[in-house]
Amino acid sequence: MQVYQLIEQLEFMDPNSEVHFAYSYGDYWRTTVAPVVGSVKRGIVEFSDYHRMDKLLNEDEMYEEDGDYEGTRRVVVLG
Repeated sequence: MQVYQLIEQLEFMDPNSEVHFAYSYGDYWRTTVAPVVGSVKRGIVEFSDYHRMDKLLNEDEMYEEDGDYEGTRRVVVLG
């Protein structure tokens, strides 16, 4: 999803609603949990073969604030 697509979807929502994000908790019952989104920030991700999905790089893994590194992408992160 691109930011413009998120904005388009949000235009149809009640502006006073809470925002949550959902994911599988990974337990025996396959529970889907939905914690509250508490922040929106920029981040850099790279694909993790181990996790088979993107992982967020921490500050120690980002050498320069504005640097682009092979295999990484700049994204918007809901936390």
